[in-house]
Amino acid sequence: MRLFVTGGTGFIGGHFLRASLAAGHEVIALRRKGSTPRIRLKTEPTWIDGDLESDCSSVLRGCDALVHLAAVGTIPRQANWRDCLHWNVAASAALWERAADAGVQKFVIGGSCFEYGRSAERFEFIHAQAPLEPLGSYHASKAAATMAAWGLAIERSLSLVILRPFHVFGDGEESSRFWPSLRAAAYAGSDFPMTAGDQVRDFVPVEQVASEFLASLSRPLPIGQPEARNIGTGRPKTLRRFAEEWWENFGATGKLQFGALPYRTNEVMRYVPQI
Repeated sequence: MRLFVTGGTGFIGGHFLRASLAAGHEVIALRRKGSTPRIRLKTEPTWIDGDLESDCSSVLRGCDALVHLAAVGTIPRQANWRDCLHWNVAASAALWERAADAGVQKFVIGGSCFEYGRSAERFEFIHAQAPLEPLGSYHASKAAATMAAWGLAIERSLSLVILRPFHVFGDGEESSRFWPSLRAAAYAGSDFPMTAGDQVRDFVPVEQVASEFLASLSRPLPIGQPEARNIGTGRPKTLRRFAEEWWENFGATGKLQFGALPYRTNEVMRYVPQI
């Protein structure tokens, strides 16, 4: 299968490139000039330097599917309304339309569990058709992107699946996020301050997420009937338990300092998908 991939130098994107290339797919990947994947790849895709606003129409022709993983604002300190709405909605939607014009029929788009936002509090297990009630700029832009892709798929008779990974962790994750920070403290022999850890989450290894994106390419997707699916393990646990398990796994000598940090503003305490 010939794939056009965006976001291949990102966290999930790098793992998807590794999995798709290992599976024997021909992969064309869009990247900003000079950027490199967060993880080492044994083989490289065909790189196209540019961004979501670049005209890649000639390359898109002949592609069997577009896998869209590019996003702005996944790191909270880098999220702002203007950039998130521009790149995650307007620029992304324009690329999808160019892909449809070039004859691409199948679209696999990376959504976010944070599209659910406040509605997560009303569900023990969040189903994929739950209301989208996002709580921030990145979250709102991903929800808006879902609606844009959904409408385009219906209007243009495209095959579309929106995949919403829940709390993804693993190699290549941005260093300031929880799991890499936990690992760094463990290897340094330091204590690790954190919240009380009562948040309930479904922590998903990034390799599983990449595998599910890859598997979606071989599943038949109905034309003009978009779908949304959650990605999780089905084994929710508290953040405290997650930290304790990995602290032991890392062989840490310091202490986990539960309650040293406050919960975030608008913290959703249970965020668990229906799989």
